[in-house]
Amino acid sequence: MNTANMLRLVALAAIWGGSFLFMRIAAPVLGPALLIEYRVGFAALFLALVACFLHLRGKGAPLGVRRHWKHYLILGLFNSALPFLLFAFAARTLSASVLSVLNATAPMWGALVGAAWARQKVSGRSALGLLLGTGGVALLVGFDHVAERPGAGIAVGAALVAAFSYSIASQYAKSAQGGGNKVAPFANAHGSMWAAAILVLPLVFFFPAPGEPSMGIMAAVLALGVVCSGIAYIIYFKLIEEVGTTSALTVTFLNPLFGILWGALFLHEAIGWHTIAGSAIVLLGTALVTGFRPRFGRAAAPAGGK
Repeated sequence: MNTANMLRLVALAAIWGGSFLFMRIAAPVLGPALLIEYRVGFAALFLALVACFLHLRGKGAPLGVRRHWKHYLILGLFNSALPFLLFAFAARTLSASVLSVLNATAPMWGALVGAAWARQKVSGRSALGLLLGTGGVALLVGFDHVAERPGAGIAVGAALVAAFSYSIASQYAKSAQGGGNKVAPFANAHGSMWAAAILVLPLVFFFPAPGEPSMGIMAAVLALGVVCSGIAYIIYFKLIEEVGTTSALTVTFLNPLFGILWGALFLHEAIGWHTIAGSAIVLLGTALVTGFRPRFGRAAAPAGGK
């Protein structure tokens, strides 16, 4: 991994870690439905502009909506609409740092979903990792002051289900690519964002915003959509192209560092011993379950959305 790709990796971790900061700011005012409709809508529009630019340069690929619309809907549901909504719901109660660590459990659930999908037994290493991950979450939340807030338990459950949803999306994307439904990575991101916008839109009419957003909150929403979703996808797929999927997934272990940092800097969230210890145990459990070993070299990258 050269300097340019290392900078991309750190930038991506900083961006995705910042998404929990923006959700924590905007969710109490806009509510989960409107906030996520803005997020996926802004992301879809931004990616449409990028697609037009690529098309003008002769590098674009058609979405193939008629052929792949079901694929985009499934990916949009499990990779964007559902987890984004659940995290936005949890963000009304939990801190940005706690949210970022709970999000880091996604690869752990992904390995378990993959084992169940392939009907394979869970190894002793994976079982130990799952126990460590569960213990890390309990330590992180149990000693954090957010546990005293009303609805904290439901919020933690929602965030964990969101991480689980990411694992379903990842497994589905792998199986779809191997089943003759191969879609370019950028098209996966672009098409799934439009699908997510369509899926979330009806909820806006049933769950209106509880407050009136300020200019600052709308700026956070714009950053959440354009930067944390649109630009982040472009950086992520560039990393996959350059260093391969395994090394690109190192970002999962860096996200909580920035989630905790941004929460402390901008929201004055306390960083206690339980924050550091819980985060470390969760990441260790995730590494054990996934068998994660970073490969800092050039590798072929399979197509697929994250």
